[in-house]
Amino acid sequence: MHTFTTITTLLFSALATQPLFAGEAVGVSNIAIHSPERGKDLAVTIWYPTDGKGTQVFSGEDRIFQDTSAFKDAALQSGRLPLVLLSHGSGASVRSMSWIASKLASEGFIVAGANHPGTTSGDSTPADTPKIWERTGDLSTIVTALTTQGQWSASIDARRIGVLGFSLGGSAAMEISGARADLDAYSRYCEDYATMPDCQWFAGGRGYQNDEPVNVPKLDLRSLDKARFEQQNRDTRIRSAVLVDPGLALAFKQESLQKVDIPLTFINLGSKGKIPAAVLADKLAEDVPGAIYHRVDGANHFSFLPLCKPDADAFLKSIGERDPICEPAGPRDRAEIHAELEKIIIDAFNRTLKPGQ
Repeated sequence: MHTFTTITTLLFSALATQPLFAGEAVGVSNIAIHSPERGKDLAVTIWYPTDGKGTQVFSGEDRIFQDTSAFKDAALQSGRLPLVLLSHGSGASVRSMSWIASKLASEGFIVAGANHPGTTSGDSTPADTPKIWERTGDLSTIVTALTTQGQWSASIDARRIGVLGFSLGGSAAMEISGARADLDAYSRYCEDYATMPDCQWFAGGRGYQNDEPVNVPKLDLRSLDKARFEQQNRDTRIRSAVLVDPGLALAFKQESLQKVDIPLTFINLGSKGKIPAAVLADKLAEDVPGAIYHRVDGANHFSFLPLCKPDADAFLKSIGERDPICEPAGPRDRAEIHAELEKIIIDAFNRTLKPGQ
C-alpha cells in the first residue's frame, strides 16, 4: 500500500522514537553503497550495538514525528553479529523504521536499510512503485557490500542474515525469500479493489521527484515488464524474514509460496475483519511451510509509523492530509502497539537467526 500520497518531504524526514534502550546502547552510521544495477549510490543507514561512548545525536526537529537518539559512528560491539535488513513502505524512508531498528540494535543485531530510489520520500512515482525487483536488488547489494567490505565484514555473521519489510517493503522481503508475484493477478486486484490506496496511487495524478510534487499519468499495471515482475529474486544468503502488512498479498503465486525454504513470520496490523485485502497475510502464511502468523489487534497500517508529536494530527488535517498518519487506531496508543511489535519481531529473529543455524 502507498502509505503517503500528499504529505511533503519535510514531513517524511523524521527518525522515529522509542525510549533509550532496553539493552545495549545504539550506534548509527550513514554510508553510501554503490549499486551497479541502479547506476547510483544507495543512502544506507546502519544501527548497531555499541558501548555508548561517543557523540549522542538526534534526528533534528520535525513537525510530525518524535525524535530518537543514538551515538554517531560509535565503536561497534565486538564479535560476529547477525544482520537484519530493512525495506521501508512506499513513499516513506528507512528512517521511518528507526524505532524498530534501534530496538533490534539494542538487542544485539546489526541493522541496515536503504532509501529505495523511486519509492522513497521526495522521490516516488507510480511507475517505479511496482518494480519490486529493484528493491530486492538493493537488499542484495547491501548484503554483498557489508559482508565483503570494510569494518562491517569483520563483524557480521554471514550465516545469520534476515530481512524485515513493511508494506511494499514486505513484498520485497517476500520476493527475496523466494516468493514470486503474478502480474495478471496484481492487475486484477487493482481492477477489483480500485479504491485501495495503492491502486488509487497507480491511477495517477501526483508523484514526487526532487522533493517536489509532480503530475504523473495513470499507470497501466499490465504495461509492466512481465518477465521482470515475475522473475525469481531469491537471495540464498537471507535466512529469515519478518513481513509486516506485506503488499501484493493477493498476487503471489501459490506454488512459489509452497517452495519457500526459510522461516517467515507474518504480522498483520488490525483486528480480525478489519485488515485490508491488499495486505491480509493469513492465507499467505498458510501456504508457506512452517510460517508463523500474528495479528496485532487494535492497530492499523499506520501504527507501524513512528510515534507522533502531540499536535501532529491536527497539523496534518490543517494541510489537507487524507491519510490517518497520526490518528489513533483505537483505544490502544501507538507506543503500546510498538511494544507488542518489538516483542514479536525480536523473538522471531532470535528464534530463526540463532548461532549455528
